[in-house]
Amino acid sequence: MVRVVVAGGSGNVAREVIDALLTAGHQVTIFSRKDVSSLKEEGLDAVQVNYTNKPQLIELLEGINTVLSFVVVAQDPGNVAQKTLIDASIEAGVKRFAPNEWSTRSRSGVSWYEAKDEVHDYLKSVNKEKKILEYTLFQPGLFLNYLSYPHNSAKHFHNTELQYDFENRRAIVLGDGTDRITFTTIQDLGAVVAAAVGFDGNWPETGGIRGGQITVNELIRLGEKIRGASFDVVSVTKADLEAGNLTTSWIPTFTHPNVNADELQPTSPIPGQSPPDPQDAFSRLVVRGSLLAIHRGVWDVSDEWNRLLPDLKRTSIEDFLDSTWKGKP
Repeated sequence: MVRVVVAGGSGNVAREVIDALLTAGHQVTIFSRKDVSSLKEEGLDAVQVNYTNKPQLIELLEGINTVLSFVVVAQDPGNVAQKTLIDASIEAGVKRFAPNEWSTRSRSGVSWYEAKDEVHDYLKSVNKEKKILEYTLFQPGLFLNYLSYPHNSAKHFHNTELQYDFENRRAIVLGDGTDRITFTTIQDLGAVVAAAVGFDGNWPETGGIRGGQITVNELIRLGEKIRGASFDVVSVTKADLEAGNLTTSWIPTFTHPNVNADELQPTSPIPGQSPPDPQDAFSRLVVRGSLLAIHRGVWDVSDEWNRLLPDLKRTSIEDFLDSTWKGKP
C-alpha cells in the first residue's frame, strides 16, 4: 500500500486512475480547487486546496509517497499551481511526482500542450544538481475509448467525437494514411499507474505506455472489417490544414469537460457574414491540430512502462473495437 495524492482528482481521467489505485490497495487523497463534499459522499478522501498556498500543501503532503497531477494546464496560467505543488512536494519529502501529461510525446508542437513542456523543464531544473524528486511522464498516446463514441466504454471518462467515426463509418485522413498512432485504453492507463506507484525500481523520466500501434489506413481497414461496411474517407492536405482550411463534408463535434463552448471567443467575422459558431470553430481547431500532430508522430509514444511491467496485460486495438462494436447496427 502506497499513500498517493491525486491533484486535480475530480476530473474524468483522474477518476479512472483513482479507481485503479483503490483497486490495487493504495491509499488515495484527492486535492481539488472545487468543493469536495460530493467526493466525500462517495467515500473518497478529498481536500479542497489552494495551489498557491505552499504552506497548506506542505502540511497536507507530509507522509505522502507519490503525487499524481491532473491539474488542468488551461486553468493554470504560468503553471503556478503545478510548480508550487512540485516545490511543496520536495519540502514535504514526497518521493515521486507525475506531472499532468497523460497523452502525447513531449515537445509535441501542439499548442494546447505547450505548458506541459514547461513543467517538464521545471522538474529537470529542480533535479539539476542531484535527484531530489523522482518523476515520470505518463504518456499513453490517444485513448482507445474515444473510438467507442457515442457509446460509453469507461465509468468516468468523457467521450467525444474524433475524426475516426466508427458509428457512422467515416474518417478524415491527412495525406496517404500511413501516419502511426499509439492507442491505449484508459483502464490500461490506470492499471499501469497503479503498478508504477508500487514499482520497486526507478521511474523512467519518459513513461510511454502502448496498448497498440496502428497506421490510420490499418485502423480504417480494421473498422471496415468489424463494422461490416466500407468507410467514407475524406482526404485533406497538410498545406490546407496549415493554412487553417478544413473544407470537409463533416466535422466531428469535439467537446471537453473543461471547455465551455458558450464561453469560447469566436474569430473575427467576415464583413457581411454572421460570426462563426464558437463550438464549430473550436472543433475545427482541434481537428486541424490533431491531424497535423498525428502526422508529426506525436501520438505514437514510446514503451518504457511496457518493458518495465511486461506481465501487465493490455487490451489490443482489435479486441477493444470488436468487443465495443460487435452486434451494433
